Amino acid sequence: MKKLLIFLLILPTTILADSESGSKAMDHAPIILADSESGSRAMDHAPIGVVMVKHFGVMAEHSHEQGGSMISVRQGYMEMSGNIYNGNSISVADILAMPNPLGNMPTNLSVVPTDMEMKMTMVGAMYTPTDKVTLMVMGMFMSKDMNLNTYQSMMNRDLLGTFSTSSSDISDVSFSALIKLKETGTSRWHGELTLQQSVGDNDSKDTVLTPMGINMEMILPYGMQSGDGASRLVLGITNVKKLNESMVWGNQLRGKFVVSEDDWSFGDQTEFNSWLQYELNQSVSLSSRLKFSHQDKISGNNSMINAPAQTANPANYGGKEWHLGLGINLLAHLLPGESDRFGLEFLIPIQQEKNNLQMETDHQIIFGYQKSF
Repeated sequence: MKKLLIFLLILPTTILADSESGSKAMDHAPIILADSESGSRAMDHAPIGVVMVKHFGVMAEHSHEQGGSMISVRQGYMEMSGNIYNGNSISVADILAMPNPLGNMPTNLSVVPTDMEMKMTMVGAMYTPTDKVTLMVMGMFMSKDMNLNTYQSMMNRDLLGTFSTSSSDISDVSFSALIKLKETGTSRWHGELTLQQSVGDNDSKDTVLTPMGINMEMILPYGMQSGDGASRLVLGITNVKKLNESMVWGNQLRGKFVVSEDDWSFGDQTEFNSWLQYELNQSVSLSSRLKFSHQDKISGNNSMINAPAQTANPANYGGKEWHLGLGINLLAHLLPGESDRFGLEFLIPIQQEKNNLQMETDHQIIFGYQKSF
């Protein structure tokens, strides 16, 4: 983590130093930074982790004209480890003392997750049929890996062994309309209307180690599923304001609401982001972001998900979280057309008030590439 933070701070300085030192082109890879003739600026784009504001920067007049288009790829990585109960750390011994709410046998929780990795790949395309509306389609592929410990269900509750589970699938597809609401010389407002459909499996199976010491195939808990089969309506509003010639301030509020579901679905979600974008030069900008999210617990249930583990309980999902993000945007000319944009952002939790018993989030990393035409 420390190395990544140092990288985020040092990279822009290195770029500036090279430009002032008179380094020869042959000393570096053939990457041409954005020039003043293109009109593009790294500050025109929000942090890569912010959704749906890629081409609504205050200064990016050229980027949302009628007939414009863009493709984007983002890769996200999240890691979780340890467990918390109502926001506070909890020991394995205390978890094993909790009752199993999903059945009489065993009477207490006996399977405890230790760590989890989640990888998300998002591919999207945008097209602007009019100066007021931008259309977007996006798909997400998700993979999850979790390590767990199984303990004896009675007596001394000794450790029986460790096992791992995994799942991967296309998670969801979405169709969006971004609508320009108001624009001045220093501020821009736009709204978002998105229809999202979960298409990933909601009954993936894997082999688990039971408290009886038997390896058997079972339907994985909710958090390990790639989808939930639900349809959602997403509503959002975003404002980006120019503070001075080298800094912008953005705010975004989004709500994600289930409109139809199968037997169960992840809860409705509200997210608020506020960020500052600072320009080092035309090609490099730094960002800081404060993110707040609130999600309801799971609605409904699958009766076949009944393992003596916290992740099998629908009540152990959702809650409130605050995250702090640090990011960098870089413009370069690699392919014909407008500037190529690279973004990197690192987020750490500063407060986690998750519902009941859940795993604790460690960090999240997001890397992205965008190309306009």
